[in-house]
Amino acid sequence: MEADSDLVARAAAGDEQAFTELVDRHRDRVFRLAVSILGQEFVGEAEEVTQEVFLRVHSALRSYRGEAKFGTWLYRVTFNQTINLKSRVRFTAPHVGEEVLEQHASSDPDALVRLERARRDAAVAAAIARLPEVYQSALRLHYWMGQSVAEIATLLGVAENTVKSYLFRARQLLQSILSERGVDHV
Repeated sequence: MEADSDLVARAAAGDEQAFTELVDRHRDRVFRLAVSILGQEFVGEAEEVTQEVFLRVHSALRSYRGEAKFGTWLYRVTFNQTINLKSRVRFTAPHVGEEVLEQHASSDPDALVRLERARRDAAVAAAIARLPEVYQSALRLHYWMGQSVAEIATLLGVAENTVKSYLFRARQLLQSILSERGVDHV
């Protein structure tokens, strides 16, 4: 398999097949990183970010200096692009207020359990949204997307021990925020 650096050199010289190979190699990770920042309910937006990242990278290949590995540079571009989108657009999950739910009684015996689970999930989502972006990404990549510490380190462009530290601190902060809200068991 050809090294990324060789493909980058060929793509910068105008070889579209080399660029296509780079996209094929890195598309899934770029997408997963975008989803980890935006949240799983924003898959469509993550797909748009992925496309935008590769358009930007394609036009910037000639200026890529190779000071960092291509993958590291690409994931940093992805991280920045996704954070920029998130800061421009307020991401909120659509919801139905409790007053609407109260008007529609359910004959389902598990309705109360589902409602309590939904409230707990909403509290967890709100607590995660209060965490620093890098902690949110680490948590989502690890717990929702099943990424290993090594994979997260690559995606975020940090050392594995840094990822472990992010996860530890994120869990501590999350527990603290949830305790403040009266949610003790997650």
